[in-house]
Parts: sequence; structure tokens; C-alpha cells
Amino acid sequence: MLVRFRSPGSVGVSLFFWALVLSAGLCSELKVRVRLADGRITEELLEADSERDSITLEYRQADGTLITFLADFKQDVKIFRALILGELERGQSQYQALCFITRLSHNEIISSESMARLRQKNPHTIRTAEEKRPTETLSMNVAVNVTLAWQLSTLIYNTCSLAHDGVYTREADMRHWLDTGIEGSVFETLPQAVEVPGLQSCRSVKDLWQSCSCSYSVRLEWYPCLLKYCRNKDSLGHSAPYKCGIKSCSKGYDFTYYTPHKQLCLWEEEA
Repeated sequence: MLVRFRSPGSVGVSLFFWALVLSAGLCSELKVRVRLADGRITEELLEADSERDSITLEYRQADGTLITFLADFKQDVKIFRALILGELERGQSQYQALCFITRLSHNEIISSESMARLRQKNPHTIRTAEEKRPTETLSMNVAVNVTLAWQLSTLIYNTCSLAHDGVYTREADMRHWLDTGIEGSVFETLPQAVEVPGLQSCRSVKDLWQSCSCSYSVRLEWYPCLLKYCRNKDSLGHSAPYKCGIKSCSKGYDFTYYTPHKQLCLWEEEA
């Protein structure tokens, strides 16, 4: 991956670089070929929107599931969406949508401005992340009312409206947002194991209409997580840092949440 940042002395190249950026407008799109954990190759679509100050990463899994990750830097919110193909022969709809919403921490991913400036030297290269970050396990024990979720981020509704009742967050995030003045009607705390005697993992439940604890995993196999800095000497011999590239990371997320029916968590049978 090449980032066309140059040292201050490269005036001609810098002008050419800015012409490239300005011609792209407010949105910049990048397609990257990535090797998944199972060895298969997929194409990630990364889009930076400077006006909304957001980044979107999207790719399709081998089973047809469409995974979308969205970082909203204005509101410090990140959104994971999965559009899962349904099993029509088992009474499911054509697809099932899930959305998981959490707070976005600093230094998780590069800024939308930096993302918009990324260019590939060789678009046919298959990318592998330089750093494999630890998988994060998240208990999504709060449901989010998607029609009111604009209070958290104006980007949630368009991303998660298909999920209807399948939009979740963590209790810790809910408490943080309540402390900032978000209305309590946005959230609904879901039943916990202590409130539902015998609540089991959906993997061990046989009855499709029994409530259970469902798990869903998402992996971002390649994304630009940090900027790299090089040093250059100016005409006076002083060393000055400048942006010269990116560091790529991969990271997995394991989400667990309450579901009223195992019918909505059939992938657990295949785990």
C-alpha cells in the first residue's frame, strides 16, 4: 500500500498529489484484495467520506454474507453490520440483518482525511495485515431502537434500518451515552442469564423456538490502523518528520447477545 505523502521539499510531487485528491471530491474509494483466515481471497471496499468524517469498510464472505464496518469520527461511534443470507427451506426470510454498535476509541483506525489520500501502487497485490490484534469479546446486552439511534450517530439508521430488532450495544456504552444526555428510550436492556433460568448457548439448544444466547463473529482482515512517519532533513540540516505510509492491522470481534428464538441464530449449528 502506498500513501502519497511527501516531504515538504517535494513541491512538484505535492502539487500533483493534491490534484489527485481534489479530483476525487469529498468521497474517496479504494478496492483492496485481501487474504482471509481460511486462505480465500476477497475484495474489500474502503470508502472515506471527508464531509461526514466517516470511513466504511465492506466485504463479502464465502457464504455470501455482506460485512460492513463503519467508523463515525464525529460521534465516536463504530457500527458493524452483517447481512446474512437466510435459509428459506427452514422458514427464514431471504436475509437476516444484525447491527452491533459500540464507542469508537482513538487510534483504532486512521482518520477519514488520511484514508481519502490512500493510493495503491499495485492494486492486484494480495494484502496481508502487518499486525494481528487480539480478538475482542463483547457482550451486547442492550437493544437499540433504530428509529431513535440518530441521537448516537446520524449514520446508524441508513446502515441498520434493515436489522429492525437486531440492533445491539453494550451496557457500558449505554451508560456512557446516557451520561452525555442521550434519551433512555433509545435503549432496552435485554434479559440476562440470571433473569432467564436455564438460558443456554444457542449452540446447545435443540428447540428452534427456545430463547438462547447467540454468538456472531466478525473479522476485519485488513484495515489501515496507523500512519507511519519518516524523517527528512531540510536545507539547514534539521530533521523533520513527515507522513510516508500506513500500518495495516487485522482484528476479530466476537459478539454475544440474547435472542428470543434459536431460529434467528442458525449459524450456531454449523459452528
